[in-house]
Amino acid sequence: MFARGALRQATSRFSGRTTAVVKKSTTRRVFSSQAPQANNGGAGGAMVLAGVALVAAAYSASNATDQANKIQGKLQGQIDDLQVQLSGKTNSAFVFLKPHACKGTPGKVEAVLEDALAKNGIRITGKGSMLAEEIDKKMYIDTHYGAIASKAVKLQPAALNVPDKGKADFQKAFGESWDDALKAGKIYNAKDGAEKLGVDSAGLNAKWGKLSRGKTLIKFGGGFYCGKVDDIYVMNGFYMSMRAAYCNPGEKIQWYTVSWPTDTLSWEDFRGKVLGATDPTAAPVGSVRRTILDNYRSLGLKSKPNTGDNGVHASASPFEAMAERANWLGAELEEDDFGKALLKKVSKDKVLKWSGDAQVTVDGETAAGKTMSVFDTLEDLDADTILKKVEKIH
Repeated sequence: MFARGALRQATSRFSGRTTAVVKKSTTRRVFSSQAPQANNGGAGGAMVLAGVALVAAAYSASNATDQANKIQGKLQGQIDDLQVQLSGKTNSAFVFLKPHACKGTPGKVEAVLEDALAKNGIRITGKGSMLAEEIDKKMYIDTHYGAIASKAVKLQPAALNVPDKGKADFQKAFGESWDDALKAGKIYNAKDGAEKLGVDSAGLNAKWGKLSRGKTLIKFGGGFYCGKVDDIYVMNGFYMSMRAAYCNPGEKIQWYTVSWPTDTLSWEDFRGKVLGATDPTAAPVGSVRRTILDNYRSLGLKSKPNTGDNGVHASASPFEAMAERANWLGAELEEDDFGKALLKKVSKDKVLKWSGDAQVTVDGETAAGKTMSVFDTLEDLDADTILKKVEKIH
């Protein structure tokens, strides 16, 4: 609009000057004295024409810019689609050898894991170690264990959302209400409870292990327990011993980032066949966990692996892997290959919320009024399947 208006104004001014010269020439003979007028008019006309040319050029440039922006937008859209396609064709996991497995003969347990990865076409894209002091200070393991850990070390009892049924069970088991016990200062998270009782994590775990379900121990929900230890109530008292395994001085983990094509190995087989079942005695022969179990003495391990100390951890899905890379390695969502693809599908706020294992509804899976863990609904799915499914999650 600006270019067209300027063009009309410039043309009008030029036409006016031309008319003035013509009128003068009709009232006077054309002598040489008219030449300056003609020359002046010509110079002004040239300046106006130059202005018109500049306006026209600007208008053309504006059109060219618009066209360039449209082309750029189209190309960016194609790049985004390609990013999603490429990310969907690659499964990327976060894996680490647990602290107990890092105490064997140097390099031996690592070799078991690395050989199994290579044999199955899984590429190691990064590796490193992390000491207990850093894990403790930055609370990596607490974030890793999510809600279980938050109730044990991060949240105070007053901040907990105890369901009505849980409060009724508390009253039935302990003979007093949750609210009264809370007001009396008798309820502690695991960290503060250990300090109150004057015991370390092992001491608290020993006391916790003696509790009886339904009598001195009640369950409020998944990973949400309350136990009466001596004369106080402790939330998720079992967690402190789990935490100590990672945070006591001298402990460490050996971590890996790995990836492989989705069409050569499913995520389910990566966990079930390559790594093996959580219980190593149930893991297939040749899997990482079974190999560590069968050869733990020759690997230099002092104790026999079990369900908790089973040698290795690996992400349960590409989504959890992304969340674990963000936690343990500080990976930015926008720089993570799977994260970038995910952001083309859902908002960053939603991804961050889901990373804490939010409760969600899923089209075709959850009944009306019901929710489920986002980690559960995405567990063992390949990257491409997840990138399609996230649009059904609310």
